[in-house]
Amino acid sequence: MDLIYLDYNCFQRGFDDPRQIKIQLEALACKEIFSKAEKKEIDLVWSFMHEDENILCPFLERKLAVYRLSALCKIRIGGPEKAIHYLAKDFQQKAKLSAKDAVHLACANHIKSSIFLTCDDKLIKRAKRLNLDMKLMNPVDYIREAEKA
Repeated sequence: MDLIYLDYNCFQRGFDDPRQIKIQLEALACKEIFSKAEKKEIDLVWSFMHEDENILCPFLERKLAVYRLSALCKIRIGGPEKAIHYLAKDFQQKAKLSAKDAVHLACANHIKSSIFLTCDDKLIKRAKRLNLDMKLMNPVDYIREAEKA
């Protein structure tokens, strides 16, 4: 069973501007991923970084929707451990990642996620420089790959 770490943007994608085809496809893919988690076909992860980002979300409707989705995440990463902190710093320097992106990747790597999904193409490109032992991909690509299997 896949252990999937979703970037925070995957939780929020359904609220983004649907006039762009890319956003529509990603929103549908994210919805399908949450459906797979409900059916216990995959395991999702929720970390302290997701929690922090959700607390900072200024839109109550979105915040509450994300908290409901977080209930599907059976794997939890509590407060920042030193190992995650050091890993994030390393990732930030080596791949020129933002602090938040580096922490998300460090959390995923720390718990040995098999897949890291994000709607951020720039993050995928930069994170691939790290040669991590997990797939880094867009949710649409994940669904395409899962359908072939």
